[in-house]
Amino acid sequence: MYRTIACSLALLLASGVATASGRFVAYGAHGQAAGGAVAGHAAGFRGPNGAAGAHGRRTVSDGQGNVTSNAGGSWRGAGGGTATTRATATHNADGTGSFDRNTNATGAQGGTFAGQTTGAQGQGITHSASATGAAGNSYSGSTTVTRDGVTHTGSCSNAAGESIACH
Repeated sequence: MYRTIACSLALLLASGVATASGRFVAYGAHGQAAGGAVAGHAAGFRGPNGAAGAHGRRTVSDGQGNVTSNAGGSWRGAGGGTATTRATATHNADGTGSFDRNTNATGAQGGTFAGQTTGAQGQGITHSASATGAAGNSYSGSTTVTRDGVTHTGSCSNAAGESIACH
């Protein structure tokens, strides 16, 4: 599924410099013979100055109470920055569920961001992130939220890899 979304988004964004702007939206749903349904949507845009983006989602239910949703997106700014994301969420017939989301971005001047958020029923939610500025300073950290409270760790370093205070 991710491969399909990623390939479609890559083709949309790699098709050259835009000479015209526009947008599209497509969606649909249908029932499955064994029960449940499949639904999806896709949307995108292209701006007159080179900005472009597309995202899509596909949700499948099996008629037994299990549902899975996959999504992905990719964007490019007029100045050259890019961002991508992909996510999966599940809800099981027994009431349990989980989710996972990854996001990556690169700024037009070279800064980067990578983040992941995961969670599952009874296990809490964890968000991990790392970022590097165009000048080379970086941050890496993780925050976990459970019924017992919040735990956070994080560290920062300069371009030479030396530890510095996080602000």
